[in-house]
Amino acid sequence: MTTQDDPESRPKLHPNELAIDSELVQRLLEHQFPEWLELPIRAVKSSGTVHAIYRLGDELSVRLPRVAGDAEGIDKELTWVPKLAPLLPLEVQTPLVRGEPEEGYPAYWSVWRWVEGEVATLDRIRDARAAAVTLGRFVAALQRIDSTGGPAYGAHNGWRGGPLGKLDDSVRKALGQLDGKIDTAKATAAWEESLGAPNWHGPAVWVHGDLLGANLLEREGALAGVIDFGCLGVGDPGCDAGAAWMSLPAQVRDAFRSELNMDDDAWIRGRGWALFVGLVGLPYYEHSNPVFAAFARRTIEAVLADFDPR
Repeated sequence: MTTQDDPESRPKLHPNELAIDSELVQRLLEHQFPEWLELPIRAVKSSGTVHAIYRLGDELSVRLPRVAGDAEGIDKELTWVPKLAPLLPLEVQTPLVRGEPEEGYPAYWSVWRWVEGEVATLDRIRDARAAAVTLGRFVAALQRIDSTGGPAYGAHNGWRGGPLGKLDDSVRKALGQLDGKIDTAKATAAWEESLGAPNWHGPAVWVHGDLLGANLLEREGALAGVIDFGCLGVGDPGCDAGAAWMSLPAQVRDAFRSELNMDDDAWIRGRGWALFVGLVGLPYYEHSNPVFAAFARRTIEAVLADFDPR
């Protein structure tokens, strides 16, 4: 991930977005974690929509939510990510401490270990099939970890791992907003097929919930790390199958799926998860976050190209 010199150039993505800059980070550290106060602070250039991120020295980062909320999500990550990380085949960013609301900033925030790497865009990956296998093995390893006591899907993770029906109202609204901009008839048919797939009734498994390209890191052209576990939860394994359309080209999706013990219904639900992210993200970020909007459009196109309305 790269850094930028002018944090004030960051666009506002949400109507109720908080004012965040490096001076705020400095003040928060001074009052709560003075042991890190002397480390240089640099804003990170990112298409992320939930947090503003600042590099803190060479080994740490600060994540500040763009919109105020409770501490549930941060506490979830502090509790579970360090336990999951040693059991996963890719390097995982881990949280260290939770910061409290202060200095006019009304949200909980956090300090994390930094993971070296660049966003794993397709042009940076040397071997897409090898990356698909690696990502599939990551998902399979995550799903094998004992999920006892893990956080069930809910509002805290955008219902990742829950039934797709929870998302139907949001998708229908987005389809209305996108009329004339995409093939809404085909998108509706694709969504309804995923919606009609039987819900998951097996054991709840761990899901990352947000395996889009911006949360995958590469080093030297190979997939090397996974970041941002804000959508972490336990539920339907089909949720993380959405990465096949969000992050992989069509010709290597079979390599990704071959690493997963996933039936056709779960795969179809996974396609629905990818379509949900694309449909809801495109109209919301079309003007404020062109990088994410372009990703959302590519995801919609990938799903529709793969969907065969019978």
